[in-house]
Amino acid sequence: MSGKTDELKGRTKEAYGDLTDDEKMKQEGRKDKAEGKMKDKVDDAGDWVEDKIDDVRNRLDGDR
Repeated sequence: MSGKTDELKGRTKEAYGDLTDDEKMKQEGRKDKAEGKMKDKVDDAGDWVEDKIDDVRNRLDGDR
């Protein structure tokens, strides 16, 4: 599941918990939202690393 999907699922659970006064559901929602944000950050970091690797490869290819 993507980070954005986890965040949406978390927001939904948290809202449901608020409506029903279910503290466990609200906690699950907060956990899901945090996991989604973490997935997005990891994906962003991976993209950044790939970009830097491509930059290095391009520089090395330019030296030939």
